[in-house]
Amino acid sequence: MSTPATIALPQPERGARRTSILLVFTCTILGAAAQLLIKTGMSHFSPHWMALVTNVPLIAGYTLYGINTLLMVLALKNGEMSLLYPIIALTYVWTTLLSYTLLGEPSNIYKNVGIITIVLGVAVMGRRGNK
Repeated sequence: MSTPATIALPQPERGARRTSILLVFTCTILGAAAQLLIKTGMSHFSPHWMALVTNVPLIAGYTLYGINTLLMVLALKNGEMSLLYPIIALTYVWTTLLSYTLLGEPSNIYKNVGIITIVLGVAVMGRRGNK
């Protein structure tokens, strides 16, 4: 009986790992800003093509999503997915906090407990164990 083969991926250097974490963190902020812009743009939405082409917040939001995607590809190139993907959950935190402050959406205990849970989860997932 043969043993299953494992795939050995090259380990990125420390600087590349930090850069990946910084890129993903930047993506969380860009993603939250994009969502806010799209929400704002949809409040001015009209299904006519000229209205869509001139809807600056909507276009800016989708542009930020595109930039976000490119940065994410760069981050994943040299980063550990098990470390980077929990950081992406911070997008929910920034979006909720921006919704409170810029859109005047109401806060409640359940949303706040959710935010705390996400932040704690990212912190726990980001800790490195002893090798």
